[in-house]
Amino acid sequence: MSDDPTQTAKAPDPGGETLTSGRSRRDDVVLEAVGLTKHFPLRGVRAKGAVHAVDGIDVALRSGQVVALVGESGSGKSTVARVLARLYPQTDGRILLHGKDVTAKRGKAFRRYARRVQMIFQDPFASLNPVHTVRYTLTRSLRIHQRGLRGQQLEDALRGLLERVQLNPDRFIDKFPHELSGGQRQRVAIARALAADPEVLLADEPISMLDVSIRIGILNLLQDLRDRLGIAILYITHDIASARYFADRTYVMYAGRPVETGDSESVTQAPAHPYTQLLVRSAPDPENLVAEERSGGRGEPPNMVNPPEGCRFAPRCPFAAEVCRTVTPPLLQIGVGRQVACWGYADQVAGALDGVPAGAELPDLGAAAVTVSDSVAVPASTTPEVTR
Repeated sequence: MSDDPTQTAKAPDPGGETLTSGRSRRDDVVLEAVGLTKHFPLRGVRAKGAVHAVDGIDVALRSGQVVALVGESGSGKSTVARVLARLYPQTDGRILLHGKDVTAKRGKAFRRYARRVQMIFQDPFASLNPVHTVRYTLTRSLRIHQRGLRGQQLEDALRGLLERVQLNPDRFIDKFPHELSGGQRQRVAIARALAADPEVLLADEPISMLDVSIRIGILNLLQDLRDRLGIAILYITHDIASARYFADRTYVMYAGRPVETGDSESVTQAPAHPYTQLLVRSAPDPENLVAEERSGGRGEPPNMVNPPEGCRFAPRCPFAAEVCRTVTPPLLQIGVGRQVACWGYADQVAGALDGVPAGAELPDLGAAAVTVSDSVAVPASTTPEVTR
């Protein structure tokens, strides 16, 4: 099995390794996780068990598209990004690059993978070495990923990277990190990632450490890179509003599991899962800043060493029934490209009731439920008897 899977013709690079001669076509799946799971064993003499950081997620990153992973702290979204970057090995599941399994962990295989898949970290103040200039940082990245650049070619490449992230080379190339603002540092970090000419960017909350006034500039920059270069982007965020603005598709995660997926407009404007509804209601309302009890949520996220059975949101869900506390809901297809892990839709989706115990009472979402598409609904003549 190859550690450098590709769909395009290959050509030798100056260092003697094999590189691709082209990029993926727009909308092609570049990087994919299938059943991705990550558990962190507890450490200590008497420690037993493991933290269930991620418990099975399927996500596909396509060329020229942005996928957002949304959730509160501890939901597992950053762990997904780090496993995809091969900074952590997965506990279970598969990672596919152009449809081929990725096993690279270190050495040359890892460097080949890193040329395709680059990560942008949350904290621009910690991700750059304070004793090195922008020139040194970018030069080192270029020499690692594009060996053979020397002299004027290297200088042109350095200036091109800064111009690509909208920084004036004459002004910034010899600056130290402490001489830059937070937004400028993050642009340098993005330029460093682009030095590898990647097909995928894993952006782990790239704007959360920045002033509100400059966040939109970083998102616009990433959006421009997506449109001009056809890069696939995984955008990690706890801000569901920015996911609507920036992402093509949104995955909502809670306690290590996906609870809702779909196009960003539908997920943010007509959320189907009670947790997604909680996230949307928790966003500040500029027209009613003193509103109380807007979220409707109660309690805290579960203990991830011993997560609860069934739906992990059930202890906080105002609609939860007994089946929610005992049986884990699968992702049910409620529309074109839309899925939700909630038993409240089981009687409207063909085949969904197969996983429900006979006679079990389903949660009644009432006015909080969204309309299920006719193409996936159970025909009226064959709808089973279910207690609501």
